[in-house]
Amino acid sequence: MAATQEDVKLLGIVGSPFVCRVQIALKLKGVEYKFLEENLGNKSDLLLKYNPVHKKVPVFVHNEQPIAESLVIVEYIDETWKNNPILPSDPYQRALARFWSKFIDDKIVGAVWKSVFTVDEKEREKNVEETYEALQFLENELKDKKFFGGEEFGLVDIAAVFIAFWIPIFQEIAGLQLFTSEKFPILYKWSEESLNHPLVQEVLPPRDPLFTFFKARYESLSASK
Repeated sequence: MAATQEDVKLLGIVGSPFVCRVQIALKLKGVEYKFLEENLGNKSDLLLKYNPVHKKVPVFVHNEQPIAESLVIVEYIDETWKNNPILPSDPYQRALARFWSKFIDDKIVGAVWKSVFTVDEKEREKNVEETYEALQFLENELKDKKFFGGEEFGLVDIAAVFIAFWIPIFQEIAGLQLFTSEKFPILYKWSEESLNHPLVQEVLPPRDPLFTFFKARYESLSASK
């Protein structure tokens, strides 16, 4: 049953892949929540109160108890609302899901960002290569499964929405070929399935404003060379 009587707030910004993860988890569980949009150029007192360590979004607040870091939040949501499990019940499979989710943050998110938003060409090339290598690991892990957890959309899929939605935007802006159907056919098919998932479609930010925002940032960086 969906929880409706809880005090649930999410501090975030539209267009953040990390905030989007939490929104997908909440949508999957049918949890109603209040979205409090932040301005990271002028952080609210509420954000500084709830996340004094990192001072960044997302911050999930459940009955006035704040939790930071997107993957930690998603696990908390899964443990608190038991319907539509996000993590597998088997301990080994749960451990694998945690491993690959962290792998995405450690090996892909930063490398992709530096592949696009770095002035130094050598640094850019290095990060492009690291992105290829990391995506190949995920390609091999996915094999013949529909989603990383099998037939059901789970933790790794939620973490990897960054790959399906944000990487194509970044590579188009920079004229790169980081993630294509030719290089990664299995992962690319997964990305199409994921983006067509009704829950994902409901929470993804509009693409055009996001593209415009990051393109301006890229052009500003290029002009500073």
